[in-house]
Amino acid sequence: MARGEQSFDEPSPGGLPQQLLDDYAAATRAALARYLAPEVPAPFLDPLMNEYPARGGKMMRPAICIANACLFSGRVEDAVQCAAAIELLHNALLIHDDVQDGSDMRGGRPTLHAMHGVPLAINAGDALLFTAFRPLLEAIRPLGQRAAEQVIEATIMMARQTAEGQALELGWRDRNVTDLVEADYIRMALKKTAWMGMIWPAQLGVIVGSRGRVDPSRVVRFGHFLGVAFQIEDDLRNLSDDPGYGKERNGDLYEAKRTLMLIHVRARATAVERKRIDALLRLRRDQRRDAEVLWLAGLMEEKGSIDHARRVAAAMAGCAIEEFTLAYDGCPDDDNRAFLLGLVRWIFDRK
Repeated sequence: MARGEQSFDEPSPGGLPQQLLDDYAAATRAALARYLAPEVPAPFLDPLMNEYPARGGKMMRPAICIANACLFSGRVEDAVQCAAAIELLHNALLIHDDVQDGSDMRGGRPTLHAMHGVPLAINAGDALLFTAFRPLLEAIRPLGQRAAEQVIEATIMMARQTAEGQALELGWRDRNVTDLVEADYIRMALKKTAWMGMIWPAQLGVIVGSRGRVDPSRVVRFGHFLGVAFQIEDDLRNLSDDPGYGKERNGDLYEAKRTLMLIHVRARATAVERKRIDALLRLRRDQRRDAEVLWLAGLMEEKGSIDHARRVAAAMAGCAIEEFTLAYDGCPDDDNRAFLLGLVRWIFDRK
């Protein structure tokens, strides 16, 4: 079977072990509570820092970290500080991302800046980011110099890649860049989504679990393909009426995000249709009328852009399965392994 053609239509072995996910989420939340509960809460800061973490969530990124640690000879308690740092940074970036996108809703509830204004929201996001340094420091103290340096290097790489990916997405929108090809989108998704969401959590788990004895680069390609598949599927869900999505339907079109579907439909549009698409993209968000957004969504369906994106996501998932076999060769065949492999199916089945 050719690369990327491996089927993921059959349920992944073991799926997502729910008890394992619940246990890792509970351990992460307990750690978060320590870092988000100062003796004297600061007004206009600590309540805002707690807002997004208090809303819950599946804690997939922390679970990826802990599962990798356990697969590479570690324990939950070895990885829980890294898991907390990951969740703190994730929530910081959500706050900033909502401001940058001008989003008013997240998970069916108002975004932080919609509730408290942009300046206070940005400040709370900054504080969450800085707070993540503390659990990360506590995680590396017992590891020794080599492993500690690996954690820091992996974190620096993730931060740079994530910022570059976000810059691409924002720059394409704000400078109204239209001459994009699918490879541009894949590069953006790898940087913006895969590093922070999949690769970095897995690498931290490998490092703390093995205490630096296992090369963390072994999980990069698995996280790469998994993260890109996740981003494509997330973009597809934005066009659907999935009640579990929790964000504005067609919000990516209102925000003029350069998704795989937008790049595809523009490439296959007639000259007249392309002119109409470009005219829509040039407008500010508040100028984009519902009728035009719905027309563009319908054109994506008509031109096969949605089906094309589904095929690309499936190919990425197939590659992820192949890379999983290489990344976790020799690891125990337990619930941690089943959880990580089950993420490939979860991307498409999540609610």
